[in-house]
Amino acid sequence: MHKGAARRRILGWWLAAVTVGGLAGAAEAAWPERPITLVVPWAAGGGTDATARIIAKVMEPDLGVPVNVVNRTGGAGVVGHSAVATAPADGYTLGLITFEIGAMHHQGLTELSWKDYTPIALMNEDPAGVIVRADSPYKTAKELLDAIKAAPKGKFKASGTAQGGSWHIALGGMLAAAGLSADHVAWVPSTGAATALQDMVAGGVDFVTCSVPEAKALIDAGKVKALALMAEQRNPTFPEVPTLKEATGIDFRLGAWRGLAGPKGLPEEVTAKLVPLAKKVYDSKEFQDFMAGRGFATVYLPPDQFQAFMKARDEATGQIMKGLGLAK
Repeated sequence: MHKGAARRRILGWWLAAVTVGGLAGAAEAAWPERPITLVVPWAAGGGTDATARIIAKVMEPDLGVPVNVVNRTGGAGVVGHSAVATAPADGYTLGLITFEIGAMHHQGLTELSWKDYTPIALMNEDPAGVIVRADSPYKTAKELLDAIKAAPKGKFKASGTAQGGSWHIALGGMLAAAGLSADHVAWVPSTGAATALQDMVAGGVDFVTCSVPEAKALIDAGKVKALALMAEQRNPTFPEVPTLKEATGIDFRLGAWRGLAGPKGLPEEVTAKLVPLAKKVYDSKEFQDFMAGRGFATVYLPPDQFQAFMKARDEATGQIMKGLGLAK
């Protein structure tokens, strides 16, 4: 082959390679180019799953790609939270992380903490409620708490979730704030609020700590009643339920929260799109109506405030868990 022709052919190959490489770079920067996975660390049908699915639905039109909700359960939340933290930091795996990320490492279940994520937005927090049977002798939270104070340690029994779960920690925090030991009430572990509530209706435990929306069906059926809400203000869906401070004078607040996050180190071009989109989803009528219809409390915090929120809750949760004898 003539040397000139050979040079022209080599130059053509080089130009083609540069062009293809440039196009690939441009495509890579145009996030998202393919479907996104939104990991839920809890089972399908639960509150976190429902919240994730409405977020995904409202996000999709703006992103222009499917947002597929995937339930990764197991290990008391460790499996799903790990799936988010260990995914490539490319924006194609996100997660709806929950309260438990501030509790699991205190129990020695994982080394993961809030530090292992890129916070995008806090979207929801459901405060713990104090629930009793409809025929309970305790008509107010103050009456219940006074009875607990007068009783020996372990006489009263409560339930709501697994040992060390959010509602167990809520109980421990409430008791500590009342001047009792965090474990003054015996905790009966359950697979969740629904199981605990049924156990209470059957007479197995004296009361349940869980979110009021989780008890809504039994409240509507006249089988249980909510005495208080561990929140700063009342839930508009349940306006008759006072806050714990209103009911007892104890200023203690704790809820199970859910927030959008990605693996640590998400690229700026990804967060630049996700952060305003999360706020747009939060403000949308579809999201607000969906959450209100289920009694879920909506709370929004942008990345920096969400990160500070997780840090503060992690520290407070660790202290309560020490009082419960659950911290390693």
